[in-house]
Amino acid sequence: MTERKPDEISLDSKDRKRDNLIRLSEFRTLWTAYAQSVFGDQLARVALSLLVFERTESAGWTAATYALTTLPALLSGVLLSGLADRFPRRTVMVWCDLARAVVVGLMALPGTPLPLLAGLLVLAQLAEAPFGAAQGALLPTVLGPRRYERGQRVMLITHQAGQLIGFAGGGVLVVWLGSHASLGLNAVTFLLSATLIRFGVKARPVEGGAAGQKRVHLQVGSAVTLIWADPRLRSLVALGWLAGFIVLPEGLAAPFAQEAGGGGAAVGLLLAAHPAGMVVGAALLGRTAVGDDWRRRLLGPLAIGANVPLILYWAGPGVGGAVLLLVLSGVCSAYQITAGATFVLLTPVDQRGQALGLARSGLIAMQGIGVASGGLATELSGSSAATIAGTGLLGTLCAVLVAVAWARARDTGTGTIPLRA
Repeated sequence: MTERKPDEISLDSKDRKRDNLIRLSEFRTLWTAYAQSVFGDQLARVALSLLVFERTESAGWTAATYALTTLPALLSGVLLSGLADRFPRRTVMVWCDLARAVVVGLMALPGTPLPLLAGLLVLAQLAEAPFGAAQGALLPTVLGPRRYERGQRVMLITHQAGQLIGFAGGGVLVVWLGSHASLGLNAVTFLLSATLIRFGVKARPVEGGAAGQKRVHLQVGSAVTLIWADPRLRSLVALGWLAGFIVLPEGLAAPFAQEAGGGGAAVGLLLAAHPAGMVVGAALLGRTAVGDDWRRRLLGPLAIGANVPLILYWAGPGVGGAVLLLVLSGVCSAYQITAGATFVLLTPVDQRGQALGLARSGLIAMQGIGVASGGLATELSGSSAATIAGTGLLGTLCAVLVAVAWARARDTGTGTIPLRA
């Protein structure tokens, strides 16, 4: 055995310290701002649902209000994500947070009419897409290509953990604080996020001089062309959009729980199962023994594996069996981290914001279409379990096709993926 020199051991120790993401002040700031915002958003969703139901006693209005927390991202993802390429990304994030702090603060005022509340909610959600695009495009610059995927993994685990905490304690906290106070707390989280980012993230100029001169329609068209012309980017987007199949059990959690003989607690377990599985999957894929190249090779098989468990709903599992299937699906769904990180690093720095916005808008659209189609199919078939199983079969077939396309695209040329810094 070769004895290692003291200076080599010291160098390895320094490398490990540099690889500790929390030691990086900019990433620590971005993570802190994101973590408390995720919790605030979960709190606000619960508060809005309760507030609207208290005033209208209508499940339809309550569901419509909840939908407004996601649907505006379809529009802003296409039209506003390009702001992250036209202006300094820190500036975009700060102004988006300040805008949301003001708008949500107005929503928190007692006595706000419901039509005005809905309009303010749309305005608040329009700011989400440019903020997310700027954050996603800034992370590779802060972390560098080597550490970027690890950073994405930390962010996803934070998001899923925030959802779990929201499902577990959001309702209790809203009941204790009240709907208006909960919305006010969410406004404070946006203000705190803006402050952290403004003073904890370095100011950087716009990357790529031409980006700021493009009109919106040219910027969108350029991003569409970029994705369509590169088979790797096309395949990665398709891998991400497969979530439209995987999200269906979440949309049908309540009717399935009723079919399986469960109550309200069963719905919470079903909703929490997939995020919990993703946290486990992210931790497993993040192990150093699994190299970057292997993670990219596993994208196709894991995408298939995320859909296959849903087919087993045809066997009529109880709540416990369904929770296990959803956890397994969630573990495999952690491939989305590697797929998203690879997509970003393959995109030119001056087009990352717009490209991310298009990919995320398509993802939201696919999830909405998946849940809506699943609801209609359940109405026609009378069985949510059969609908989930059929969707799982269709998703598996699509995942096989996408997996083959990715394998061919990934091995194009030299067989390695040149990642842009």
